[in-house]
Amino acid sequence: MLTSRLARRGMVSAPHHLAAQAGLEILREGGNAIEAMIAAASACAVLYPHMTGIGGDGFWIIHEPGRPPLSIDASGAAGAGASLAAYRERGLARVPIHGPLAACTVAGALSGWQSALDVSSRWGGRLPLSRLLGEAVGYARDGFAVSHSQERALRRLLGGLKDQPGFAAQFLEADGRVPRAGALQRNRPLAETLEALAADGLDSFYRGAVGQKVAAALKAVGAPVTAGDLARHRSIRRRPLTLALDSAVLHTTPPPTQGLTTLMLIGLFQRAGLRDAEGAAFVHAMVEAAKVAYRVRDAKICDPRHMGVHPATYLSAQVLDGLAGEIAQGGGAPTPALSAAGDTVWMGAVDGEGRAVSFSQSLCHAFGSGVMLGDTGILWHNRGVAFSLGDPAVNPLVPGRKPIHALNPLLARLRDGRTLVFGTMGGDGQPQTLAAIFARHVLFGQDPQAAISAPRWLLTGGPGGRDGLPLAALRLESRFDPRVVEGLRTLGHCVTLTDAFDEAMGHAGALIRHPDGTIEGAFDPRSDGGLAGW
Repeated sequence: MLTSRLARRGMVSAPHHLAAQAGLEILREGGNAIEAMIAAASACAVLYPHMTGIGGDGFWIIHEPGRPPLSIDASGAAGAGASLAAYRERGLARVPIHGPLAACTVAGALSGWQSALDVSSRWGGRLPLSRLLGEAVGYARDGFAVSHSQERALRRLLGGLKDQPGFAAQFLEADGRVPRAGALQRNRPLAETLEALAADGLDSFYRGAVGQKVAAALKAVGAPVTAGDLARHRSIRRRPLTLALDSAVLHTTPPPTQGLTTLMLIGLFQRAGLRDAEGAAFVHAMVEAAKVAYRVRDAKICDPRHMGVHPATYLSAQVLDGLAGEIAQGGGAPTPALSAAGDTVWMGAVDGEGRAVSFSQSLCHAFGSGVMLGDTGILWHNRGVAFSLGDPAVNPLVPGRKPIHALNPLLARLRDGRTLVFGTMGGDGQPQTLAAIFARHVLFGQDPQAAISAPRWLLTGGPGGRDGLPLAALRLESRFDPRVVEGLRTLGHCVTLTDAFDEAMGHAGALIRHPDGTIEGAFDPRSDGGLAGW
């Protein structure tokens, strides 16, 4: 029987078990949830380099008992050299997935770490940055075992990555082969960069000596991000988006993330009035609600400075009631263009004072742009692929503009007094996974570990048949009851079966703090992850 783990003094959930342990060590030393998350995030940047890194973006939801939660947008904008004209002159119809032109936005992750540490200092956080980054420095300098997930991702994407600047030297064997899971890997230049950041402060990445090295390396490979772009970057604290339900109040990150999509999906699903999480009706209602939410996302969500309507508009009861009428009862509505691609990490931390963090950090696709920056050890992300080179477009490539993000960590304050932080990786599929976990656990009472381990689905495809899949393909893990599979086909879905624990369904996790101080946790068996608590 799948059940969650319990602790009293603190707990960390991460998609790599050693990152969770790095966070726990900080809690044991008297650190708070934010300090634990910095340790886990930096360790994961070394241990899970295909999923996350300091050359990417991040988003935070932070909760302190008795105070409203806050969100941190630590995403970067397009560089000064990233314009429609510059890309069209090269005959490009879309932003490339790999290479220097894919490295077209500022990496904002470290600015989010600093903003979170500013909150931590108000809590009395006292551990030095050198300690918080210490585990990451050790793994980068002395080595770590390549994870199963890293090996799979590299085998899948090797063709587009192996010739990118500096990539093979860092991630491939001397003879060009993919390292097997368990092989020793180091990134000593990254260890030196992290040590420099610990000594000079995280702001050095944008306006200091580290930033100068980063800018010079970006220029050397021909990426369109400049020293001026780095210097102008700041993280932004925003009020989270909120959805009030009878069972909980949910909070997530506002645009440019697709957090609105997740809250809409949950709000629309609840209006279906289902009584359990079993059967084809449950999956069908989720899938059809997702289609409606994705259509809103694709038409409206972009850099918040350019949105014509406030995202909270779509979370009003009146609007959700109206959109619920668009949900197909049978036959399956048309599907927006959705990709199965998307790699990131979600991590959560809860400390003994009940302070909680829900955190996502990403390189976008696995290994991001594939571009290693000189002797910094930094792998740059490719979040700019979310921009469009078409005209007109909701998310056009414009210098200084932010692309839409799949990342959307969640926090829920349950009406019974519990606090839940949860999230997942999975690109376009994140809202589907998050809604399934929330419904199974909160609405239908499943144990959180059972809710995360249960069979999942992924709606993908759409116009153009992206990822080589059929149009409107509904991928189901093979553990689903055959009656569910046939029921969904009868309802008009194009169903394909995947592995029993398919990594494409996401690496999810959850932590729940109960009113009596007990902390309950769960992690995803589809990942290399784990829980660490005490």
